[in-house]
Amino acid sequence: MSQAHALSATVGESMPTGIPSNKLGMWLFLASEVMFFTGLLTAYIVLRMSNPNWPGPEGHLSVPLGTINTFILLCSSMTMVMAHASVVRDDQKGLRAYLFWTVLFGTAFLCIKGYEYHLKFAHEIFPSTNIFWSCYFTLTGFHALHVLGGVIANAWLLICALRGKIRPENGYPVELAGLYWHFVDIVWLFVFPLIYLI
Repeated sequence: MSQAHALSATVGESMPTGIPSNKLGMWLFLASEVMFFTGLLTAYIVLRMSNPNWPGPEGHLSVPLGTINTFILLCSSMTMVMAHASVVRDDQKGLRAYLFWTVLFGTAFLCIKGYEYHLKFAHEIFPSTNIFWSCYFTLTGFHALHVLGGVIANAWLLICALRGKIRPENGYPVELAGLYWHFVDIVWLFVFPLIYLI
């Protein structure tokens, strides 16, 4: 048995539930992340409902930039799905291309978010300005850190793909990275309307 097959068999060993241990581990991790972001979003909603003048005269966010970032993340979810499909088909060219686009989209999201932060800091708006900006920087900041983690993971997968190390028999990391990436995108679909639109 090759080293790749041995690694795949070990890491992908099924639990008594019939779910591979690596996938079960990822689902448990994502469950903890759901609780984390649910707590943050719930706190934001409670604070928002208790303050009728929310967010105040200085609470101006760029809806166009937020919309562009939403579109970028939705596109990245599609490319991540296509990357996983390419692994299943052993389409190395497609795998490399779709991972590249996923990394590019994630990086573009972070650059736009960084530009938004720059605009706020230039107008002397910081997390300490008031409770709204504290919530804004906390929610979007933690989300951006999760996007950064996903970009790093996908960049590592891209390097592995460029070296020809990802094949159908050991392609489970792409599926796991996809689960994480979709979670990050779904979180943004809650953050964006709550902060930018409502």
